[in-house]
Amino acid sequence: MKRIIVKRHGNLERFDERKIYASCYSACINCSINKLKAEKICEKASREIKLWIKNKKQVTSDDLFNKLSKILNKFDRDASFMYKTHRDVN
Repeated sequence: MKRIIVKRHGNLERFDERKIYASCYSACINCSINKLKAEKICEKASREIKLWIKNKKQVTSDDLFNKLSKILNKFDRDASFMYKTHRDVN
């Protein structure tokens, strides 16, 4: 099943788990988490997001953002904070 992300300005985009991993990894690295730990956190977070989105046809980017923030918070509060506060404002 094709999963669609409804972006903030109404654009539709196909779900790409690589973007989840990349944004998670960036937040971890910016918190000075070592690469190996960052990879483990992001693999787990990506897995949880894939399970969460599995049966959904469409999800808003805000819902996806909030879900990843909560998941990251379980693994590392600083990474979650970095992810939440450095969201792209474009």
